Amino acid sequence: MHTMFDPKSIAVIGASEAEGSVGRTIMENALASGGRTVYPVNPKHDTILGVQAYKSIGEVPEAVDLAMVATPASTVPDVLAECVAAGVKGAIVVSAGFSETGAEGAALEARIREVLKDSGMRLVGPNCLGIIRPGVKLNASFLRINPEPGNIALISQSGALGTGMLDWAIDAHVGFSMFASVGGMTDIDFADLIDYLGEDEDTRAILIYMESIGNARRFMSAARGFARNKPIIVLKPGRYAESAKAALSHTGSMAGGDEIYEAAFRRVGVVRVHEVAELFHAAGVLDSNRLPEGRDVAIVTNAGGLGVMATDSIVEYGGRLAALSNETMDTLNAALPAYWSHNNPIDVLGDAPKDRFVAAVEACIADPGVNGILLIYTPQGNARPDEMATEVARLAHTTAKPVITCLMGGESIRNGRHIFMEAGVPTYDTPEEAVKTYLGMYRYSRNLELLYETPAELATDAAPPRHNLEAMLRRTAKHGRLVLTEEESKRFLATYGMPTVPQQTAADVRQALKAAEEIGYPVVLKIVSHDITHKNAAGGVEVGVCSPPDLEKAYQRILDRVAEREPDATVEGIAVQKMIRPIDYELILGMKKDRQFGSVVVFGAGGTGAERMADFSVALPPLNTVLARRMMEETRIFKVMANPPKGVTQPDLPALEEILTQLSNLVVDFPEIAEIDVNPVVVSEGKAMVVDARIIIDQSVLDGAPDMPHLVVTPYPTRYIAPWRMNNGTEVLLRPIRPEDERMIGDMLSTMSARSLGDRFYDGVPEFTHARLVRFTNIDYEREIAIVAEHGKDGHSKRIVGVGRLIGEPERGCGEFTVLVHDDYQGRGLGFKLVDVIIGIAEEKGFSSIIGHVTAGNKRMLELTSELGFKPEDTVDGVTRICLELG
Repeated sequence: MHTMFDPKSIAVIGASEAEGSVGRTIMENALASGGRTVYPVNPKHDTILGVQAYKSIGEVPEAVDLAMVATPASTVPDVLAECVAAGVKGAIVVSAGFSETGAEGAALEARIREVLKDSGMRLVGPNCLGIIRPGVKLNASFLRINPEPGNIALISQSGALGTGMLDWAIDAHVGFSMFASVGGMTDIDFADLIDYLGEDEDTRAILIYMESIGNARRFMSAARGFARNKPIIVLKPGRYAESAKAALSHTGSMAGGDEIYEAAFRRVGVVRVHEVAELFHAAGVLDSNRLPEGRDVAIVTNAGGLGVMATDSIVEYGGRLAALSNETMDTLNAALPAYWSHNNPIDVLGDAPKDRFVAAVEACIADPGVNGILLIYTPQGNARPDEMATEVARLAHTTAKPVITCLMGGESIRNGRHIFMEAGVPTYDTPEEAVKTYLGMYRYSRNLELLYETPAELATDAAPPRHNLEAMLRRTAKHGRLVLTEEESKRFLATYGMPTVPQQTAADVRQALKAAEEIGYPVVLKIVSHDITHKNAAGGVEVGVCSPPDLEKAYQRILDRVAEREPDATVEGIAVQKMIRPIDYELILGMKKDRQFGSVVVFGAGGTGAERMADFSVALPPLNTVLARRMMEETRIFKVMANPPKGVTQPDLPALEEILTQLSNLVVDFPEIAEIDVNPVVVSEGKAMVVDARIIIDQSVLDGAPDMPHLVVTPYPTRYIAPWRMNNGTEVLLRPIRPEDERMIGDMLSTMSARSLGDRFYDGVPEFTHARLVRFTNIDYEREIAIVAEHGKDGHSKRIVGVGRLIGEPERGCGEFTVLVHDDYQGRGLGFKLVDVIIGIAEEKGFSSIIGHVTAGNKRMLELTSELGFKPEDTVDGVTRICLELG
């Protein structure tokens, strides 16, 4: 991709001289792209635009870096096959007529994938506009526009909308590091481009117009790797079309595709916006060095009415007005007229000179309860906008708190806005835009926190006994039943530590009902049809929450209905003798599968009206208690539980977090499950218990051909944690790397010799910036694994002394490894051990081979890898490529 996005040579296949043709526009753009060699390919012409033409790509006298293909769709697979044979590094197919047109076009795309398989050639498209990189003077597209160089990358799945966004940005004088129209994403997709742009020094932010995510697992992995140090902002319209398969549970009918996209973006630190203008506004302010630590905003304004409007927007979009401290109030009382607002918003009054704005902003910067400042100015009174802006911009650079500004007016405020923009202080036309920007920054900051939350796989000694449950699922499906009985479903939940209500006899419940009526408490009652032949697993009628006068009537009605079919029905409920308690809340927990994102977990308000209330949140497993709490916080029912009304016991929220985490563990362990419905979970006197549960089997998984993915977020792989002793007796802990290891990795690299670093980074020792260290440590364990050797215990004595890394995806067949051992620990067998561990992981992942690159001077590594079975393949510029076939 580096070669094709900065090519020395370009072949235009389908080049033309016809006015207005795509082939001519591409040819003209290529010729204007910075002195690169251009080869027009067209069997009907000897020259095109004065340049010698060739009958086919095979006749071009050199291996071409980039081929632009603009031929009819039916010819494209054969053209690309010729490109592969000719050694072309990459291709961009602008031709339309593929999967967007139906089955015939989809078949052409399938042929393209076969051509590309194992070829090494990469492809953008088909049905795309192409690529523009202003910084290297490359226009590999059929667009007749050339944006200015800049530090924003724009990736668009829609050609038409991408063109419109590009036009909008050019008018707004926004510069670009790259514009990429990806079209059908047959090969290069969002994940590939995020990987590429994440390493591109000219790119500060990545903007994406997305219609569908493509390979969700790869997108999540790439975004997670770079969102921490380069904002990724997505404009995704519409709702994803759900599977036509009918949902069999409450959970299955909740949580549409759009909510799942939101959850996925949050999980990997991606910001979602809903308007084109927001896309570029967000790119301008999402600087990871100046993000709000909270949502408490102070408003400084010389127009009280606009302060009220801004307050409404803050509340509407989930922010809060900051409560000003007593010290801040004293400072403001001394600096402002006696009739100022004496509250937040801070109205410095219409006649305010610039000094009042400065004093108010300074006071807010000093107040620890203020997370960010919104300044709203209108051209009135004694404050010249340019003088005020100069002083406030100066203050903004003295603090890590974000300062957002809104200057309302026309020509009179133009200079003030220009001063703010030049100083990098965000400024907007309306308070609403400013508020949305600030709270967007806050959400981005919150999302970044989730990147550190990588839940671990359950250790073997902590994992529940699940093999008998797997056998139950297969046995049940073998007998033609895909819905577990309530008793079977609760057995799953109980095994994973979730509290469930036990079954009781009809006599028990009658006695409990009588006691409940005397006390006046509502109860949850459910009659369960229990068919011992398991032929009628779906039986059962739920009453829900009943008030005492209705209990006996409802109870008898259900018993009568069930008795007609099944005299031996049993009864289940939370009302039983000493367990008679008020029911404070009903919740729903569950799981469903999505065609893009696989298993998702649901939490919200439950009961029979769960769908109608639509108060739920969605998250992608695996979860830990931090992620579970964040998920719960997104619902209305959580806000009620966190601040219960008078007389209601505060629920045990940590226990709820644990229940949700255990449900996530169950989901992770059982890809054979299609849906889980735990409804209701009743909270009574602060304690939660499962009253009803249903589990539905995924037959496609049992058949070995899953309809949907299982997980798109890979857990922290605890199975690779192991102690090990070096040959001199020094003990180290071998474990997968974590994001929190950034400091120790930085310490290791900064204390190593130039020789050792040169052997590892054979193409030049890089600068170990925060961004690069994040890339080393914040990885996705599906496509990359790094095993560190940790020496020492807690405190400053603990250090990382070695790293072995394997990068690659099994579908590509081959992985690449690197090993680095600190100078102080070399010669003790650690390098040999790390390579051996990597070989085992590669075999587990199904790689056919792994390769490495070793400098000629690193004889120790060449000998070590030779002993492990690696064979040298070639040596270029003093670097030997070695390969181990894994069978």
